[in-house]
Amino acid sequence: MFEETLRVVVRRRELQGQGVLVLDLAPADGGELPPFEAGAHVDLHLGEGLVRQYSLCGDPADRQVYRLGILRDPKSRGGSIAAHERLTEGSVVEIGVPRNLFPLEAGARHSILVGGGIGVTPMIAMAHALAARAADFALHYCGRSQASCAFLGELAAAPFSARVHTHFDDGAVEQRLNLVEVLTAADAGTHLYVCGPSGFMDWVIAEAGRLGLPAGQIHKEYFQVEAPAAASKAFDVALKKSGKTVHVAENQSIVEALAGVGIKIKVSCEQGVCGTCLCNVLDGTPDHRDVFLTDEEKADNDQILLCCSRALSDTLVLDL
Repeated sequence: MFEETLRVVVRRRELQGQGVLVLDLAPADGGELPPFEAGAHVDLHLGEGLVRQYSLCGDPADRQVYRLGILRDPKSRGGSIAAHERLTEGSVVEIGVPRNLFPLEAGARHSILVGGGIGVTPMIAMAHALAARAADFALHYCGRSQASCAFLGELAAAPFSARVHTHFDDGAVEQRLNLVEVLTAADAGTHLYVCGPSGFMDWVIAEAGRLGLPAGQIHKEYFQVEAPAAASKAFDVALKKSGKTVHVAENQSIVEALAGVGIKIKVSCEQGVCGTCLCNVLDGTPDHRDVFLTDEEKADNDQILLCCSRALSDTLVLDL
């Protein structure tokens, strides 16, 4: 079972840029929606057990609608295509209550928001929140081309539009994102937030580290990761609470192996991004293949993402 859900109706549907579905979701029974903090996401239930996570990109002060931006991904595992094809104006759909794994740092003196492509969605909500409290920030929106990008109109009309900087791969060299220029001007109280394609994020994060920004001031949220190329070996998982031992085959996830013996694990992204399937490890050594846990948390070896990570030891003992 998933956590508490909300019934919402698609009040407005619009296609923007190239393949970006923008949805305004309102309470199906009227009233107001629960509050959310900038950086939060919701689980979107698309039927047939298909659940995907999408960042809230509207103004957190607006309790009337939740706003989502969903890119139709040609490599979709079903989620984005289902949203594009099934959700029309008037459709009623279930969503999870907002969860925030990508919060703003309250004590930041300056915030740099960097969104690549559809990764701009949480940055828009962050910009609204920062502007509302008169905080110092800049939003950098990077895309392949102006024609491919969504949200440009509303960002140009936003009260914080002077803080928005757009960078297009097919544009003049001088308008492209210059991280050296952006980050060398940062003071000790600067925090960086980045979301977008994995390669783009890896570049931003590496460059920020090279330029001296402390790791604790670099905040990231992956929405998609490449499948690891490392070889996979079979192993066993021993379940402490149930007393069962389950074999995980070479090309099988822990979630799939557990489902085979009737143990259902709540999952959402299925890529090690969201943390929904996080489980405590009591013994054994995980082979971490997620982007949810920090390097320090991975080194502790006491937690694992069951959807994608595996084992380096012959057996993992899990708190299940």
